[in-house]
Amino acid sequence: MSKPIVAIVGRPNVGKSTLFNVLAGETISIVKDTPGVTRDRIYADCTWLNMNFTLVDTGGIEPDSRDVILSQMREQAEIAIATADVIVFIVDVRQGLVDADSKVADMLRRSRKPVVLAVNKVDSFAKFGNDVYEFYNLGIGEPIPISAASRLGLGELLDAVSAHFDSSQLEEEDDDRPRIAIVGKPNVGKSSIINKLTGENRVIVSDIAGTTRDAVDTTIVHNGTEYVFIDTAGLRRKSRIKEELERYSIIRTVAAVERADIVVLVIDAVEGVTEQDAKIAGIAHDRGKGMIIAVNKWDAVEKNDKTIYEFTRKIKDTLSYMPYAEMLFISAKTGQRLGKLYDMIDAVRENQNLRVATGVLNEIMTEAVALQQPPSDKGKRLKLYYITQVAVKPPTFVIFVNDKELMHFSYTRYIENKIREAFGFRGTSLRFIIRERAGKEK
Repeated sequence: MSKPIVAIVGRPNVGKSTLFNVLAGETISIVKDTPGVTRDRIYADCTWLNMNFTLVDTGGIEPDSRDVILSQMREQAEIAIATADVIVFIVDVRQGLVDADSKVADMLRRSRKPVVLAVNKVDSFAKFGNDVYEFYNLGIGEPIPISAASRLGLGELLDAVSAHFDSSQLEEEDDDRPRIAIVGKPNVGKSSIINKLTGENRVIVSDIAGTTRDAVDTTIVHNGTEYVFIDTAGLRRKSRIKEELERYSIIRTVAAVERADIVVLVIDAVEGVTEQDAKIAGIAHDRGKGMIIAVNKWDAVEKNDKTIYEFTRKIKDTLSYMPYAEMLFISAKTGQRLGKLYDMIDAVRENQNLRVATGVLNEIMTEAVALQQPPSDKGKRLKLYYITQVAVKPPTFVIFVNDKELMHFSYTRYIENKIREAFGFRGTSLRFIIRERAGKEK
């Protein structure tokens, strides 16, 4: 089941980042009194009353600004609005209703998305309570008074937001078809891959980076199995500031990855693997999705007998945190090795759903501990008592130990490697939960 996406939008300096940080539970967005500090959308996973959702912070919307940065922030906010399931529109009670608020409200109405209106900086209901009513004039529903800085009214706000979740969440639960998100930087050939797989031009393909503005789901039947491909092309670039381009792709990638079982990261063979590829891959890795790296335009690369090994090594170095990822060298233009993508998707899907018997897991762990002694600290040594698998997609294991603090990341990785040696789990991340078990040391 995918998580709903909630976008926080509004004019600059109304408290969007402050609200985002409070709801996310940590300081992620820069908070400053200068309008326009939050230039790119930033996202975080949140939970309210056992409902999980992805929260997106946006740059402030300046409806009529010709300033390059502000106009880009406006476009980024528009992207977030287009991708979101619910929009939280923030206004400032102390500034009152201004013309720009009305223009933002018009933009939100055109989106036809559910909008929750939050009137921020209401630190005192006695002092500012009557001023809240002014915002009924926006015509987008009942204003909810809050104070992000003082953490007032947030429960009512989240109740109003989560009221829009249920139907969209329930709809996708019954769909057990494999969902594959095609992600990557703009203009690496994501749409071309889908077109080649479908055998027809379902998606607009252009040499202009970021022609596709909206995620498009394409259903393809291969050998009797239905696959849903989610195309997540990057967005058009309006300015010369190159670093802005990569910021455009993040929220779209997050939205697609949330809905997918398996992620195919498309890398341009001519350009090679980049830092932005690593950022995009990290989103899928953090969410425990199946991972396939498709190196496109392989037909355009001059090759010798070492080319593929050198390219593979560079990818593994840059994406060192996901050594489990499967890799495929393809050409969307010629169709080279594209048919193998289905076989790889099927194999990764099988590994995502693989369950290992508890007895076998404990045999592997016992042998691993015998081969490499667990770490110790100040005379106290880590003891591993028991391991069991508790979930799939991704495969998730609980290890019971005497002291969680002694279970270093490196030793967890060592146990993971031993499990992978035995069962492979290629193409999928593994999750480990460390729990303390009291009373075992007596």
